Amino acid sequence: MTHSNMAFEHWVAELERRHLADLRVPEVTRALRALSSTYVERRHTVARGGPLASAGKRAAFALFYAPLHFLSTRHVVESLGAHQPPPSAILDVGCGTGAAGSAWATSAGGTPAVTGIDRHPWAVSEARWTYRALGVRGTARQGDASRAALYGPPMLKAGSGAIAAYVLNELREATRLRVEAQLFAAAARGVRVLILEPIARGVAPWWDATARRVVEAGGRADDWRCEIDLPPLLRLLDKAAGLNHRELTVRSLWLPGAVR
Repeated sequence: MTHSNMAFEHWVAELERRHLADLRVPEVTRALRALSSTYVERRHTVARGGPLASAGKRAAFALFYAPLHFLSTRHVVESLGAHQPPPSAILDVGCGTGAAGSAWATSAGGTPAVTGIDRHPWAVSEARWTYRALGVRGTARQGDASRAALYGPPMLKAGSGAIAAYVLNELREATRLRVEAQLFAAAARGVRVLILEPIARGVAPWWDATARRVVEAGGRADDWRCEIDLPPLLRLLDKAAGLNHRELTVRSLWLPGAVR
């Protein structure tokens, strides 16, 4: 069993203990149904009571969507070969619970240190716990992704990585364009940049234009589908919430560093 697989199984078991200590599975299932209906809601509404407003929704996100994000990220990272050689460090922009940055780090053998940035205080706290549970050297802080200074010291240097997973679609256009500009600038300085979004076209209407820029700069754009066998708890939640995750779907933009 690979380092990433062992870390993932341990993390899911710890998630179950952590988030079902005070909630029953039916409560989490009801929250997951509600969360799924608002999943693409803009993150700037969260602080005013959006999709992470209740304990049930936070538990549902951590127990269900975070592991799916981990598995999707790991599939893309390993398919692209982005884990070899291991990045010297990873910046996770809009890190949420820390799943995506951790997936990249564990695929790379657990050697890169991860720094997560997110606006939501609960997400920052959960990301710190995620890093510990997965055995990742990581830290998370509250901050605005558009002001992350992605390409300047001490955050990122050539040979490091930056990931923006399921976050650009949640930003207003002007903010997203600022973050994109920083990511392209980071890639020009030798930073490996990975952007992930849901495969549904309506979620990210800007995708095709950004993908063209990535390809013109020497990167690549891909759509991915992979069959999965969900862990028992996720399979139970998936069925109880009326969902059907027989496969994972995700789209990616990849800038390998030192691009034009």
